[in-house]
Amino acid sequence: MGAKSGPEILSGEIWRFITPIFLHVTIPHVLINMYSLYAIGPAVERFFGTARFVAVYLLCGIAGVILSLAFSPHPSAGASGAIFGLLGALGAFLYLHRGLFGRFGRIQLRQIVLVALLNLGLGLMPGIDNWGHLGGLLAGIALTIFLGPRFEAVWDSGENGRLVDQRPWDEVRALFIAAAGFLAAIALVVVVFLA
Repeated sequence: MGAKSGPEILSGEIWRFITPIFLHVTIPHVLINMYSLYAIGPAVERFFGTARFVAVYLLCGIAGVILSLAFSPHPSAGASGAIFGLLGALGAFLYLHRGLFGRFGRIQLRQIVLVALLNLGLGLMPGIDNWGHLGGLLAGIALTIFLGPRFEAVWDSGENGRLVDQRPWDEVRALFIAAAGFLAAIALVVVVFLA
């Protein structure tokens, strides 16, 4: 019904790289993921902008499906890979801007690392697809390093300062990157599994 399932994906059902991100197995499963998205999503969207946020969310979800496909034979579904990607993106963002955010940024970064480690530890329980979590987390870190915003403090005349993104994005660019990433991911899976 759209979950990540190796035989179906390898037989050509490539939509299963995306559909598992939007499916959940139980009501508590969807509630936990939606609370997690509510808790971390707004901070990522505020720093990254809506278009880049959507691209990161989808690409991290797809990366989670790919790593799960590579290392877990079990079917799986859920937004956890994408949400772990947002966690990794926010952590990488705070690390890259640690000089800009000072003590507040360091405290937030420590909390993000702790939450990621605790959740990866909980992911060792049976029935949880930790490969999907790890794939999303690593993708979020990588996407932020290579495509994430780079803020610089700019001071106007007087004492008013503002943050300016030195790598701004627009929606067309975001969609292009998301489509290119999706096609590259499919090509990687086909090469690895069908070679």
